[in-house]
Amino acid sequence: MKRVLITLALLVTASAWADAQTLTLHNCLEKGLENNYSLRISRNQEEVAHNNATLANAGYLPSIDLNAGYNADLANSDSKLRTTGEATEVRNSFDQSLNAGIGVSWTIFDGFKISTNYKQLKELERMGELNTRITLEDFIAGLTAEYYNFIHQKLRLANYYYAVKLSKERLRIVEERYNIGNFSRLDYQQAKVDFNADSAQYIKQQEVVLTSRIALNEMMAIDAVYTPIETNESTIVSDTTLQFGQLWEKMLANNAALLLANRSNTLAELDYKKVISRNYPYVRLNAGYDYTFNKYDTNSYTSRSNWGGSAGVTVGFNLWDGNRKRERRNAKIEIENARLERNRIELALKAELGNLWQAYRNNIQLLNLEKQNVITARENHEIAKERYMLGDISGIEMREAQKSLLDAEQRLLSVEYDTKLCEISLLQITGEVTNYLK
Repeated sequence: MKRVLITLALLVTASAWADAQTLTLHNCLEKGLENNYSLRISRNQEEVAHNNATLANAGYLPSIDLNAGYNADLANSDSKLRTTGEATEVRNSFDQSLNAGIGVSWTIFDGFKISTNYKQLKELERMGELNTRITLEDFIAGLTAEYYNFIHQKLRLANYYYAVKLSKERLRIVEERYNIGNFSRLDYQQAKVDFNADSAQYIKQQEVVLTSRIALNEMMAIDAVYTPIETNESTIVSDTTLQFGQLWEKMLANNAALLLANRSNTLAELDYKKVISRNYPYVRLNAGYDYTFNKYDTNSYTSRSNWGGSAGVTVGFNLWDGNRKRERRNAKIEIENARLERNRIELALKAELGNLWQAYRNNIQLLNLEKQNVITARENHEIAKERYMLGDISGIEMREAQKSLLDAEQRLLSVEYDTKLCEISLLQITGEVTNYLK
């Protein structure tokens, strides 16, 4: 019964892969770059920083205000002349006033604060671009790693499938010989246990493959995360020609985190300049044009209109505000902190590059070693298979040879994938991970 279930599982898997859409790494990256939610959010944040980096937001441009107003007074009054004693009563006097005007205010000098504001906004715009780049590089590295993990897990699945086939053939041979009395029931039972164990591994590996496929669809922002996928590549091939000197230079020149730290340092220096700008005077221009209309019930005039323009200049200097010295000290500390943070990031990147390079070189050596081990394990398995057919070795020894072959193949796959991960990480830390888009 279990063999029937395994056969059905294999048929279902083969059918799903047959209907799957075949994608290259470039196809997956294109879909992800277009749809991935994190990237879209990052691009929107970058656009906000771009929209903020304007002359008006920095304070370079004048402000123009248009205003209008209407007032009405309803009053009662009693008056008495001092000379004659004549009394006058006014009831429900209704006076009206209408005014309108336009005013212009323009700060033409503010101790270089305005120009510093604009430089800060431009720095924030560049930082927004770098943050988008970091998100982009993280996405490319993550999707590329998952793409090759999917290939890796499918190759492991194929190995487990091969192991099931070998165990199934061994079970068939043992069953036939057990029926004619050449093998004991213990041999038959052991072959059956081994077949079931290999079948269980195969079923569990199917789950791992499905999990990787779902993760890949999620990164590409495909709503139907269960959509079948077939990769254009069936093996994992790494670039073994990377040079440490070139990687080192590219990291120091192109690493996005390091460039972002440089921008933060510049931003801290601009904050200090804004504090210092308060030591300078400010100059402001203002101009306006106003119109006023008044209507009276009791005045000697029934109505009156006034209109005209005005202009002026204001020059000022803040002598003391109690906070300038404190803010200047804190601004200097922030500059020092930004410099220290930049140095910390650079040192951490150097250490990370060293570790990645060592792992990369070790994995290349292991790759060559495991390839030789697979060749040897295959030869040993063939020899063991022939001797088993002749009855020269036991089922346990045959199983040992089969397990050695499977382990060798799985180690080779793991080393191939680990080498690829090192390659991806090295390209990411040097700012070259976008090469996978080419």
